[in-house]
Amino acid sequence: MTESEDLAEIRRAVQALCAEFPGEYWREKDRTRDYPGEFVDALTQAGFLAALIPGDYGGSGLKLDAAAVIMEEIQAAGCNGASAHAQMYIMNTLLKYGSEEQKRAYLPGIADGSLRLQAFGVSEPTSGTDTLSLRTVAVRDGDEYVVNGQKIWTSRAEHSDLMLLLARTTPREQVEKKTEGLSIFLVDMRKAVGSGMTIKPIRTMMNHSTTEVFFDDLRIPASSLIGEEGKGFRYILSGMNAERILIAAECIGDAKWFINKASDYAKERKVFGRPIGQNQGVQFPIARCYAQMRAAELMVHHAAQVYDAGGNPGAEANMAKMLASEASWAAADMCVQTFGGFGFAEEYDVERKFREARLYTVAPISTNLILSYLAEHVLGLPRSY
Repeated sequence: MTESEDLAEIRRAVQALCAEFPGEYWREKDRTRDYPGEFVDALTQAGFLAALIPGDYGGSGLKLDAAAVIMEEIQAAGCNGASAHAQMYIMNTLLKYGSEEQKRAYLPGIADGSLRLQAFGVSEPTSGTDTLSLRTVAVRDGDEYVVNGQKIWTSRAEHSDLMLLLARTTPREQVEKKTEGLSIFLVDMRKAVGSGMTIKPIRTMMNHSTTEVFFDDLRIPASSLIGEEGKGFRYILSGMNAERILIAAECIGDAKWFINKASDYAKERKVFGRPIGQNQGVQFPIARCYAQMRAAELMVHHAAQVYDAGGNPGAEANMAKMLASEASWAAADMCVQTFGGFGFAEEYDVERKFREARLYTVAPISTNLILSYLAEHVLGLPRSY
């Protein structure tokens, strides 16, 4: 697979930045469950998190394939792009459906780092990935909306200034189509926290800075509404395609990290007087993971190209996310097996990356739901849910 010099240059620049944040940095953040603010600031100052923002608003105006390269290289360097990746894919909704006034008000600040758009309030405890059944409501009251409800798995909420919030504005029983009646809001969390919004952290097996968020008569300006009322579900679908492609690119980066880590160790580690990498029992799993990663990598780039060409990459984005997450997890398991007991030692970073990689066959969409999508929308099989 050949690549343009522009993308190759982006790779080199990301690699140089990530070299300033070695394993010791990430181990300490993982140990204390701290948000890697210094890393996010460095990404912002280098312009990487403004990659998709048009130049008129202070961004780089790059396409999704370039954003995918950025996220891939972050992971391949052993860093954790989950601390910042939402700003990439959330941007799509604001760029495509936000008013010019909203873009002028927020995008320059997001681009220069004075504002962080890192929180995406969609999932709820009772609905999970059944987004159309969410219960958070926003009721119009004059020039404001009053929001009540709860979100869960809202990562980075404690470290974000702005939240993209999906809420029901028309009761489900009053809409003609079940996909109607949901609206998207851009919430200024600096004003909301303590005035109707409460954030509670959730401790998980990896340092993901995730939270649950409670809304209790939170009042937000009517100008917070993005696009038309009731059209929010349609708006986020395109953003979900971008999200899945970028997450898939991160998984490719993770797989490359695991494969390189295992290969280097297998060359150096000697047992019974010979490198363990000389044994086919060690070679073959590494080689198989490499082949699996390369195949998934092609689908990720294809999905990004379809997206950038203005097409609807629903199938491609879903397949890219599934194949890449499975390639990443296979490589993670292989890497631990190659390292043996040392794979569980903190100092090698394998166990940390292993825990982080496990997430992506589950979120942001599970493999089973992807298979259901492909069965129904690509293969024409009866809807299963």
